[in-house]
Amino acid sequence: MPHEAEAQPIIPPAQWFTTTHWSVVLTARRIPSPQTEAALEKLCRSYWYPLYAYIRRQGHNPDDAQDLTQSFFTRFLEHNYLESVERDKGKFRSFLLACLNHFLSNERDRANAAKRGSGKPLISLDDETAEEKYQLEPASTLTPAMIYERRWALTVLETALERLRIEFVQSGREEQFNRLKSFLEGGVGRGEYDLAAADLRVSSSAVAMAVHRLRGRYREMIREEVANTVSEPGEIDAEMRHLLTVLAS
Repeated sequence: MPHEAEAQPIIPPAQWFTTTHWSVVLTARRIPSPQTEAALEKLCRSYWYPLYAYIRRQGHNPDDAQDLTQSFFTRFLEHNYLESVERDKGKFRSFLLACLNHFLSNERDRANAAKRGSGKPLISLDDETAEEKYQLEPASTLTPAMIYERRWALTVLETALERLRIEFVQSGREEQFNRLKSFLEGGVGRGEYDLAAADLRVSSSAVAMAVHRLRGRYREMIREEVANTVSEPGEIDAEMRHLLTVLAS
């Protein structure tokens, strides 16, 4: 995680915030459209694992957690949960967790898991991969709410990093990205720029400039991913601070 994650983005937020996923969903929540449905599905896909980890940490076994997570998203996307959400409701992660807790409370009074989530899943993911990831989580140090928040924060970073990788690949700079991406994590050891320069066949000063630009673009993409989950541009800085706090805990 770059230390300068709260710096201002290269592109002013006003130029891209109006098309962020949560703002699109909230604006058009009463009038379904392909754009709204695509934005909501992308949000849900990003939050599938954080919610799965939350349910697992509550004590459910892998099969039940997979079933509950899938069933929740199926019902969430099929029913108009958003009609009662006010335009200034706030962050998607908070809204989604509140919906999940309501769903889990109701599920305790429903039929057994075999009757849940019938039909084709609306969010199709690799459930086995989810459980493999969960096995790498801290054994007992995090509460369900804490693990949800941490997985949300890590998902933001992972998504931003993947977008950055794709951008470099598409511009023919995959080798540069693969060699320099380790510098996104923080400090630079003595002589590391020289080694990277030799590998990339450029000068050390060119590497330093490339790393500076790489970090800047990464920060921008992190902010854009955070913006996808809040309802107003003014919430971005607070959410960025929260992200840093979660990662540091």
